[in-house]
Amino acid sequence: MSTKVRSYSKINLGLAIGPVRPDGFHGLTTLYQTLELHDLVTVEAVRLPDGKPSRFSIACNHAQVPTDSRNTAWSMAERALAVLNISAEVHIDIDKRLPVQGGLGAGSANAAAALIGLERELGLALSGPERLALAEGIGSDVPLFLVGGSVLGVSRGEEVYPLPDLPSYECVVAVPEVSVSTPQAFRDWDALVADEPTSQKRDVGHPAEQGRIPFKPNDGLNGAPGGNLTGASLSGSLRRLSRSLASSLSMPHSSGVSPQRGDLAENPLLALVRTGIENDFERVVFPQYPLLGNIKRILAVPDPEAPEQSALYAALSGSGSAIFGLYATTEAAKSAQQRLGDLGIKAHRTWTLPRVEYWRDMVSA
Repeated sequence: MSTKVRSYSKINLGLAIGPVRPDGFHGLTTLYQTLELHDLVTVEAVRLPDGKPSRFSIACNHAQVPTDSRNTAWSMAERALAVLNISAEVHIDIDKRLPVQGGLGAGSANAAAALIGLERELGLALSGPERLALAEGIGSDVPLFLVGGSVLGVSRGEEVYPLPDLPSYECVVAVPEVSVSTPQAFRDWDALVADEPTSQKRDVGHPAEQGRIPFKPNDGLNGAPGGNLTGASLSGSLRRLSRSLASSLSMPHSSGVSPQRGDLAENPLLALVRTGIENDFERVVFPQYPLLGNIKRILAVPDPEAPEQSALYAALSGSGSAIFGLYATTEAAKSAQQRLGDLGIKAHRTWTLPRVEYWRDMVSA
């Protein structure tokens, strides 16, 4: 027997980077949104007699994905068995369809999918709090995949809260042949803010990819100690995004019932966009990779004479390199995908996945 799990992806509807925390990580606020675009994770597990050590193996169709204990799915299975206090022989197969290190949370989603499949295989389940605590230890983006839908992420992204779901929108995800180094994007961000005049300086920081790359206080830039980059007050960027989310997603139209895709009546996304949400990483990633900024412009405003084909919202996801656009109609999404295809840029057409749909079709035995 085996359990097959759809390992869904995510985008960030706004990402605000905040100050360095006492633990060396950086605060952030983001609105995660799950997408139907997914990998497939198949789990086989057989319980072993007490006292026998657990055995793990992983297979994947992508050469860049590790197939040992460095893999987040392996780590999740190993730690879950330790919490359950049982031994098992576990095999995980990852059918990789999402870009690796593309800002879509693929590795984190694989870890969450491995846990769900493992529980199904063994006929056991952790409690909700145990699941989330376990996920936090694997990586900052893992907990959101144990919630699904529209999810508020704070702290370093691992502290998650389900929000009333946004309506489901058509989505085009561009995955250019560009590799963005997340640690380098962090360093570029810190350098950018360090060079800003004091009157314009914002509190800075960067969420560690997978929650594993803490910023060390003595990692100075331009000869300045890292700790000097952080203001004493709460980041204005975090405040702005938090207020935008609170005001836009707490309105009566955000009832938790998702209209059909393309329904613009009482549209909370447009209300959110009007607040000026943005991904702070665009300020450093786009200058380094101009192609990504051009892709966003292509997704956002295709033709001034055809405004109905414009994206409702377009942005970089995470630190990249994936860039997405959300659209009111299938026709607009198809047009965006075609425009990118004409330029030789690979793009997937999918849709945002509300929480009920996220869980409904996730698992097949």
